[in-house]
Parts: sequence; C-alpha cells; structure tokens
Amino acid sequence: MTPAIARAQRIALIALLCGAVGIAFAPIFVRLSELGPSATAFYRLFFALPAMLIWMMAEPDGGAAGQRPASAADYAKLALAGLFFAGDLSFWHWSIKLTSVANATLLANFAPIFVTLGGFLLFALRFSRTFLLGMGLAMVGAILLMSGSFALSMDHVLGDALGLVSAVFYAAYLVAVGRLRGRFSTATVMLWSGLATCVALLPVALVSGESLVATTAVGWGILVALALVSHIGGQGLIAYALAHLPAAFSSVALMLQPAIAAVLAWFLFDEALGTLQATGAAVILFGIFLARRGSRRPSG
Repeated sequence: MTPAIARAQRIALIALLCGAVGIAFAPIFVRLSELGPSATAFYRLFFALPAMLIWMMAEPDGGAAGQRPASAADYAKLALAGLFFAGDLSFWHWSIKLTSVANATLLANFAPIFVTLGGFLLFALRFSRTFLLGMGLAMVGAILLMSGSFALSMDHVLGDALGLVSAVFYAAYLVAVGRLRGRFSTATVMLWSGLATCVALLPVALVSGESLVATTAVGWGILVALALVSHIGGQGLIAYALAHLPAAFSSVALMLQPAIAAVLAWFLFDEALGTLQATGAAVILFGIFLARRGSRRPSG
C-alpha cells in the first residue's frame, strides 16, 4: 500500500466515523419532529436537495471530482441506489410503528450481515477471520446496548421483520454507493440518488396520512437540521468514505451509530445509560477495531 493510499484511507476512516455521528442525530430529530416519521423522512431528502445541487455544481468536471452521468444506464444506477435508501427509510419507519424503537433500531443495524453475505455471493469477496470476529463482536455489543429495551413478542413479529428488511435495503444502498463512488463524485451520487429517494418517499408520506406541514418555525428548523446534519453531513461523509474503504468494513464501523445515539438520548432526554449499555458500547468499539484490522490488505 502506497503512502498516498494509506493517507486517503485514514482520512476516509475519519470521515466514516464522523458520518456515523451525523446519522446518530437522526433518531433525535425524528423524535423532536412535529411531523410523522414518513413525512419527516421525505423532508430529510427534500431539504437536502438544494444544498447537494450547489455542492455538485461547484465541483469541476472530471478529474478528482469524478465523472458526470453520461447515459441512461448511469442515471438508472444512481436512481437504484436512491431507491434502496428509500426502502431502508420506509421500512424502518414502518417498523418503528409496528414494534418498539429498540427492536427497530437493533434489527436495522444488522446490515453488516447482509453486506458481507452479498459481497460473498455476488462479488466472490473473501473475508478474514479477524474481520468476521470483529463484525460478530460489534453486533454482540449492539445487542448488549439495546438489551434493556429489546424484547421479542408475537405481537411485534411484522414490525421486527420490517426492521430486518430495512437492514437488507441499507446493505444494498451501501454496496451500491461504494461501487458508484468508483466513477462519480460524492456530490453527484448524493444528488441523483437523493432525488430518486425523495420521489419514492413522497407517495409513502401521502399514503401514511401524515401531515406534510409543520406548525411552527421550530418544527421546520428541525427538518432542515435533519437534512443538513444527518443526510448531507452524515450520509455525505459516508458516501465519501466508501470510495476508499470496503463496504463490509464501513457497515461494521457504522454500528458506532447506535452507541452515539444512546449517549445523545442520555444527554438530551435523560434516558438511562447503565453498565450493560456502556459495556455494549465498548464491545462495539473493540469489534470495529478488529474489523478494521481484518479488512486491511497486506502491503507489498
């Protein structure tokens, strides 16, 4: 590995972890939103689009910024990534309605399993034992983190199943973005995939029967903050990182998000963060560390 590649990967890792912090704020903004979860998800993309357009227009054509879409196939691939993300948000929000928030959040964070399985089945990727051990530990840590409020019940089977479906869609989104970033810039991927997500989420919000109009300036401000912090800041940094880091490792590193969300909920909403939850957060961090070691290619 050359020094330039190593430096790019270090920067990407920092961006990925900062992206995890950005998306960790999403449940907080959703909870504070005056609108329902589906309408809130729609505005998350809708208010992000102008900023992403300005970002893309400010980039030079070609070079380090990446190519511009040049064919219907290019736009279709970008739209497909957006549809995967729309599926993730839609199924996750419906999961929240039909099961507990803890169940929905934990099951949605099973995405690394599907990213790894997809890489093995679709692209013949091989993963080291160290990486698999790290992924397993990170998932055990997430279970410990959520164990105080996670519960299986026959009454919540559909909601729990939708939580897993959202994990499949998010895994597909990460893989798609990782491959698109080989050709297109972060802003290009975010704009065109985000436009497809927004178009797909509008009918979901309308069918849900939720209001699309916030009643106060604070309510609108929360929606704008969700777009800027969690989507542009969070998903944007993640998309940047996926050009330099494997999607499988990135999905494991993003399991830092529920740990950060738990700390934020403790700080903002006085939700208890006991010894078991703190232990779970520490196990997640150690699992991410092992997964990073196991995903590095030997130099030379």
